[in-house]
Amino acid sequence: MPSTPHQRAEAALTAYGLSFPETIAAPAWQTTRGLYVRKKMFCVFGAKGEALDALTILIKLPISAEMAEDLPFVRPARGWYKQHQWVTALFGADDDVLAEIDTLRGWLKQSYVAVAPKGLGKMVD
Repeated sequence: MPSTPHQRAEAALTAYGLSFPETIAAPAWQTTRGLYVRKKMFCVFGAKGEALDALTILIKLPISAEMAEDLPFVRPARGWYKQHQWVTALFGADDDVLAEIDTLRGWLKQSYVAVAPKGLGKMVD
């Protein structure tokens, strides 16, 4: 059972992501965890050396990336990530990640639809 709010948020988002057609959870890079649809990553959780009371989420937002960058928990994207509309949300120990869970669910859905084949994306759209 996840013990911190950050772990509970990741567990809830992972469960929500796994409800999308043909989605699997698997390791991403180094110590991160990813969600994939047909071998294409649409979300990454974690960062190297991240504490249990923190959560980093990397997600593709082709519709709302610019708006998302105005939020206090979103880091400005650079380089390839900005060009391809990926956003990094960072929640520290003092941040209430559970208060943003609905926003993060919407982002997860948007990312899935952007990465999934069109037929699968239409199933959740």
